[in-house]
Amino acid sequence: MLTLTPAKDAKNVAPGEPVSVSVADGKVGEVSLTGADGKAVAGKPRADGSGWDSAEPLGYNKTYKLTATATGSDGKPVTSETTFSTVKPARQLDVSVNLVEGETVGVGMPLIFTFTGNVTDKPAAEKALKVTAEPATEGAFRWSGDKQVTWRPKDYWKSGTKIKVAAAVYGKPLGGGSYGREDKGASATVGDKLVAVADGQTHQMTVTINDKEVKTMPTSMGKPGHNTPQGTYTVMSEHTGYTMNSATYGVPEDAPGGYSTFVQYAVRLSWSGIFYHSAPWSVRQQGHSNVSHGCLNLSTENTKWLMDTSKKGDVVTVQNSGGPKLEPTDGWSVWQLSWDEWRTAAN
Repeated sequence: MLTLTPAKDAKNVAPGEPVSVSVADGKVGEVSLTGADGKAVAGKPRADGSGWDSAEPLGYNKTYKLTATATGSDGKPVTSETTFSTVKPARQLDVSVNLVEGETVGVGMPLIFTFTGNVTDKPAAEKALKVTAEPATEGAFRWSGDKQVTWRPKDYWKSGTKIKVAAAVYGKPLGGGSYGREDKGASATVGDKLVAVADGQTHQMTVTINDKEVKTMPTSMGKPGHNTPQGTYTVMSEHTGYTMNSATYGVPEDAPGGYSTFVQYAVRLSWSGIFYHSAPWSVRQQGHSNVSHGCLNLSTENTKWLMDTSKKGDVVTVQNSGGPKLEPTDGWSVWQLSWDEWRTAAN
């Protein structure tokens, strides 16, 4: 018996789903899957002869003909065919991931998938987003709104882990008539475990690499009224030559208390404008008092050392700053939530 999928005259087939032939009590023979233009779609028989599966995606809003033959266990040939059509999507959504192919990342690195439109079928999207790691690493997805979903491991990544992400969204339904436009993917390696802890009472930042203390640097963080939010940040991006602007937290640079200051080195820790950056103007206060507008001030030399040593995905913890609790949605601050909170937080 031959079973062809999709079924005869099926409409609105998702082109990202496989086309298959299954044989009961026999072995598959010749299989042909062609479009209306006569172009063949690649596929391959199963090793045990029990069927055949397509090996490339179909097109949107196309018609296909599937013809298959098989030989039954009684030696008799069987032929079957079906014609079906694929869906015309209401819209197509792209997806991006916050990994650059081949890069080395820190142990706190979250994997963030951002869609260009709302995803209403979140389980379908998660099924299309695959995260693999060697060694195997436990983790889970959490949505932030309808356009972005983040996968983080239960605990910090283990140094040396090989990460591979595959957003196989092309042809997959994402809800509300939306379908994926194009597959995306990237691979990365987890580097040394670098954790920096900045203390607002001692005015020192202590850096450990692979759990061994390597450097302590004087720092100055947010002054009263601008206290640096407390919690665990994740390094998002590094910048050489950057203008710090008060408008990032709602104060125009020409308003009272506003500013626009060029710095040689700056590393982003949050969307709300928290950086660690070179601040030669506050070197006298570093190690003694908090005078910044919220950022972590370091000397130019120390900032350059940390930026050269650090990488995207490293962890920076701020404590004893007198500031509010860091919001888990501010930047890549996924470690603000415990594992149980991460898995149960409202999406």
